[in-house]
Amino acid sequence: MINAITPETLYLILPFKVAALATRYAKHFNTSAEQAVCAIYASKTYQHLECEQTKLWHFGPVALFEYFLENR
Repeated sequence: MINAITPETLYLILPFKVAALATRYAKHFNTSAEQAVCAIYASKTYQHLECEQTKLWHFGPVALFEYFLENR
Protein backbone atom coordinates (compact mmCIF):
# COMPACT_ATOMS: atom_id res chain seq x y z
CA MET A 1 0.00 0.00 0.00
CA ILE A 2 1.21 3.50 -0.82
CA ASN A 3 1.39 5.72 2.23
CA ALA A 4 2.49 8.85 0.40
CA ILE A 5 2.85 10.12 -3.11
CA THR A 6 6.52 10.63 -3.89
CA PRO A 7 8.38 11.19 -7.14
CA GLU A 8 8.99 7.43 -7.19
CA THR A 9 5.30 6.49 -6.74
CA LEU A 10 3.57 9.25 -8.71
CA TYR A 11 3.63 7.14 -11.87
CA LEU A 12 1.06 4.82 -10.28
CA ILE A 13 -1.73 7.42 -10.34
CA LEU A 14 -0.86 9.25 -13.57
CA PRO A 15 -2.75 6.87 -15.90
CA PHE A 16 -5.96 7.49 -13.95
CA LYS A 17 -5.49 11.25 -14.08
CA VAL A 18 -4.74 11.13 -17.83
CA ALA A 19 -7.78 8.93 -18.49
CA ALA A 20 -10.07 11.37 -16.68
CA LEU A 21 -8.55 14.32 -18.54
CA ALA A 22 -8.79 12.54 -21.89
CA THR A 23 -12.46 11.77 -21.35
CA ARG A 24 -13.22 15.43 -20.74
CA TYR A 25 -10.96 16.52 -23.62
CA ALA A 26 -12.65 14.15 -26.08
CA LYS A 27 -16.12 15.42 -25.14
CA HIS A 28 -15.11 19.08 -25.10
CA PHE A 29 -13.25 19.01 -28.42
CA ASN A 30 -15.41 16.30 -30.03
CA THR A 31 -12.45 14.07 -30.84
CA SER A 32 -11.44 10.44 -30.39
CA ALA A 33 -10.10 9.04 -27.15
CA GLU A 34 -6.78 8.27 -28.85
CA GLN A 35 -6.37 11.87 -30.03
CA ALA A 36 -7.35 13.12 -26.58
CA VAL A 37 -4.76 10.94 -24.83
CA CYS A 38 -2.05 12.08 -27.26
CA ALA A 39 -2.97 15.72 -26.68
CA ILE A 40 -2.87 15.30 -22.91
CA TYR A 41 0.52 13.56 -22.92
CA ALA A 42 1.93 16.29 -25.20
CA SER A 43 0.61 19.13 -23.05
CA LYS A 44 2.23 21.44 -20.54
CA THR A 45 -0.38 20.22 -18.08
CA TYR A 46 1.02 16.70 -18.26
CA GLN A 47 4.54 18.04 -17.77
CA HIS A 48 3.33 19.78 -14.62
CA LEU A 49 1.26 16.78 -13.54
CA GLU A 50 4.19 14.38 -13.69
CA CYS A 51 6.27 16.70 -11.49
CA GLU A 52 5.42 15.68 -7.91
CA GLN A 53 6.52 19.05 -6.50
CA THR A 54 3.66 20.89 -8.26
CA LYS A 55 1.11 18.82 -6.31
CA LEU A 56 -1.13 19.05 -9.39
CA TRP A 57 -1.98 15.39 -8.87
CA HIS A 58 -4.17 16.55 -5.96
CA PHE A 59 -6.62 18.09 -8.44
CA GLY A 60 -9.75 16.26 -9.48
CA PRO A 61 -10.80 15.79 -13.12
CA VAL A 62 -12.75 19.04 -13.41
CA ALA A 63 -10.01 21.19 -11.88
CA LEU A 64 -7.35 19.44 -13.97
CA PHE A 65 -9.29 20.05 -17.16
CA GLU A 66 -9.77 23.73 -16.29
CA TYR A 67 -6.03 23.92 -15.62
CA PHE A 68 -5.42 22.28 -18.99
CA LEU A 69 -7.63 24.81 -20.79
CA GLU A 70 -5.87 27.71 -19.08
CA ASN A 71 -2.37 26.41 -19.84
CA ARG A 72 -2.53 25.25 -23.45
